[in-house]
Amino acid sequence: MTRLLKAALAALLLACLPLVSAARAGELAPPSGKPVLTVSGAIASRNAPSGAVFDLAMLKALPQASFSTRTIWTDGPVTFEGVRLKDLVAAVGASGGTLHAIALNDYAVDIPVADATADGPIVAYAIDGHALPVRNRGPLWIVYPYDAKADYRSEVVYSRSIWQLNRIDVRE
Repeated sequence: MTRLLKAALAALLLACLPLVSAARAGELAPPSGKPVLTVSGAIASRNAPSGAVFDLAMLKALPQASFSTRTIWTDGPVTFEGVRLKDLVAAVGASGGTLHAIALNDYAVDIPVADATADGPIVAYAIDGHALPVRNRGPLWIVYPYDAKADYRSEVVYSRSIWQLNRIDVRE
């Protein structure tokens, strides 16, 4: 290969590298089922003009978590299953400091991204092995492991435990 051809190929590869990296960083498959959650705002990964749209199967494809805890809304300990808020934030490449969570009835609450830890809240889609129907706080409910830490049993954290969740706007 001539020196000129090698230089041209190297320049072409270097010019294309940012495009390939950006495409990989922003990849998120479109939902094939009924959308249950839209994450918008300061995110890197999108699959729709509105942001990152998830169906239940997409949420279940993320790393899963479950824990048993008592809540102020249920009788006795119950087991919640879902995806850690931490993993959802990572999946969309969130870069903001606040998660503005919104329910089907437009109730909204701000959750600091700092709450999204490995031992923190999950976006639950099941309780005691059963899907969460809309009439029973579903389809999604942000639940903290209240029994794990006294700090989680506060009015502030209870107010962040939004049910009938369907949107999250990541804000700076």
